[in-house]
Amino acid sequence: MACTNIFAGLSLVLDRMSERRDQDAWVAEQGDHAGARYLLLDPSGESYLLREAEGLRWLSAAERRELFADAEVSLLGIADERPHFLLALGEGEPLDTLEDRLHARRIGLREAGMRLAADEAGLFAYAKGLAHWQRETRYCSGCGAPLRRVSAGHRMQCTNGACGRLHFPRTDAAVIAIIEHEGACLLGRQASWPQGRWSTLAGFVEPGESLEDAVRREVAEEAGVRVGDVHYHSSQPWPLPASLMVGFTGTALGRAIDLRDGELADARWFTPEQIVAGLADGSFATPTRLSVSYQLLAHWLRERAGIELDALAG
Repeated sequence: MACTNIFAGLSLVLDRMSERRDQDAWVAEQGDHAGARYLLLDPSGESYLLREAEGLRWLSAAERRELFADAEVSLLGIADERPHFLLALGEGEPLDTLEDRLHARRIGLREAGMRLAADEAGLFAYAKGLAHWQRETRYCSGCGAPLRRVSAGHRMQCTNGACGRLHFPRTDAAVIAIIEHEGACLLGRQASWPQGRWSTLAGFVEPGESLEDAVRREVAEEAGVRVGDVHYHSSQPWPLPASLMVGFTGTALGRAIDLRDGELADARWFTPEQIVAGLADGSFATPTRLSVSYQLLAHWLRERAGIELDALAG
């Protein structure tokens, strides 16, 4: 599966079948399909990795009936003509015993994103985001009554007959941008980060704000830099716990830096030559390869200086 960012491009292999989620009989039939696969998530949002191979430990329909016959499941969609489901474990499950029984070990999404094939990493991210919303959305925001799952796990409905409000999964939009000015890019770092690590600037979109204006505001707040042109680059689902990272490139109107909101410990302008030298002597560390920030930096170095960041970062 070809995609720019980790966790992106899942639609190339998965049909989410959203138009059939309310067809309970059809969903139940898919659950008993001989090729059905169930992605397990524990209460912390970790899944299970095969011990002998780089792949998720999926449950078959028969294993699901044997181990978790009463557990609620959610339809993720159809991939390779096989139904895929989420099975989120509740509190109190014997997780250590389950690892031995499945001959698997638990794995977090960050590690999975670096180790798994793009389709499995994307399915993990999808499932984790959905499971988080289900856990956090238990009472109606209109009347306070308990909610029940409907639409194969993709909606919650108020159980109060006088209300009946439907609740939909939420995704928080966040912007992240690489800003340049006359051959240099703007990077910042937080005090808690490892020594030498720098990243592009990011922040959440506020109500009534366009994505482009969110970039301009965040960069101004964090670094005091005014930004003019802003252009979309790519996006990445970021279910840690429930965000969508939208990546941009932008052009600054000047280089004066003023750390206005105190979120960053430092911000600087870097030329490609300074980044190359810093990577060589260990004084510069890139963002994690899992992130849009890394992809933005890699894109900028390639476009401005013909430099491949993957080759330098090792």
